[in-house]
Amino acid sequence: MTATLLHSEQIETSISGAVAYRVRYRSHDMQGIATESTGLVIAPASAGENRKVMTWCHGTTGLGDAACPSAQPDPASELKTYFEIGSTTEFDYGVPGLQQFINDGWVVCATDYQGLGTPGRHQYTVNRTNAIDAVTIVHAARELPVGAGTSFGTMGWSQGGAAAAAVAELTDADYNGLTVVGSVPMSPGVPVSAIRVPTGLGGALTSDVIPPDGHLFMIFSGLQAAFPDELNLSDVFTEVGVAVHDAGWNTQPVHHLSDALGRANQHVGPVMKIDKAKLPAWMKAITESSASLVKARCPIFVTIDSQHDGSVVPVAWQTQYISDAQSLGSDVTSKLYPNDDHFALPASCIDDARAWLAAQFA
Repeated sequence: MTATLLHSEQIETSISGAVAYRVRYRSHDMQGIATESTGLVIAPASAGENRKVMTWCHGTTGLGDAACPSAQPDPASELKTYFEIGSTTEFDYGVPGLQQFINDGWVVCATDYQGLGTPGRHQYTVNRTNAIDAVTIVHAARELPVGAGTSFGTMGWSQGGAAAAAVAELTDADYNGLTVVGSVPMSPGVPVSAIRVPTGLGGALTSDVIPPDGHLFMIFSGLQAAFPDELNLSDVFTEVGVAVHDAGWNTQPVHHLSDALGRANQHVGPVMKIDKAKLPAWMKAITESSASLVKARCPIFVTIDSQHDGSVVPVAWQTQYISDAQSLGSDVTSKLYPNDDHFALPASCIDDARAWLAAQFA
């Protein structure tokens, strides 16, 4: 069997009693095309065997190398968020509840996803590709001296919430001998569920007036990266939009790119214009790449930020995902966090999420 792990280096971590590695490993996208990804493996420093594994799926960071979580200062750490008062980060990175996972004897994996630190454009919100990266890093962890077992759970937030949902729906070939026991999508932005709800970006997809939103812009970019033979950026971007994209996708994290888009839209010209004749091909790509396509192989626990009706991912999208998954026969439970917005949710729900996931191993 070909080794998954291509390179590893031990790095410092602020988590006590832990050892951390930055890794580069083999993966593949949803089309079966070989890729490489980077990421982190964090484990108790003491010896152990057959440890529980949690693989973390991070939220939106960007489209290219400037948005690579494991390349940031002190990456093997608790979650740091861009919108915290006094924050010095350009995007969110780290793993919520990491210290307690280590205290409890878990191995924690955190993929960067393909394209974020490796060649090629990141397949942003292509849930199945992101999910595969979250699984293949578990294989990489098993090649390190950290005692990782073959059973794992997954958690993810926002973009990563949808990836964590998709982790539960992959094929035997994708798992390749691993067993997924449970998935915790936190505020999941599942594309196929979002387009069924005419609000937010789901409404923007079919509107005559497309706002220059960085997330929607990146969704189009990520889809085209995953379906290069079927989709063209000129289907949805103006010449101005293509220019902003080509100049910034690899060098500007999400908020920087969003601001550049907004200014260009105001001062140079519109950055988006959807060719509605081409829209069916884009909708087909969204559907094929999304979570909630087949019955999940394991139980799912969705945590919902319901303050202000979902401050980034509307509650209607999150509950639509639950409905979609349940209609396929998936075992889905959920909990509302009414006092939390999108960015407060991981810290508020992590104790519930970790306890629930630990119970799935039992």
